[in-house]
Amino acid sequence: MGRFSRNKGKTGERELAHELTRVFGVTARRGVQFQGGPDSPDVVTEISDLHIECKRTERFRLYEALEQAVEDAKEKLPLVLHRSNKKPWVAVVRLDDLPRLTTILAPFQPKPKPSTEKEHGDQN
Repeated sequence: MGRFSRNKGKTGERELAHELTRVFGVTARRGVQFQGGPDSPDVVTEISDLHIECKRTERFRLYEALEQAVEDAKEKLPLVLHRSNKKPWVAVVRLDDLPRLTTILAPFQPKPKPSTEKEHGDQN
């Protein structure tokens, strides 16, 4: 893997950590594969039952990425998050894992903001 690809991967992992913090309100950071071993997650969060595999590439190989996540996840739920240039992040999870994923993510759903009268146009 060339330096550009490694840098794009690192940048993608940092970007994904930021997005997970934004969406779920959790602390997220880039994993440290070089310290934790080859099966360490790409992004570490407070959502402890997930193994997150980050793919920031134009040539996404869905099943290869999913197989890698499944092998590395052990007992955790494997979740692949992917983004191509100028596209939004997308999640890949096995269909049979969706019920478990919803259970894992339920406590991290953003709380609705209380509405104010001004937001509804009730200005006096």
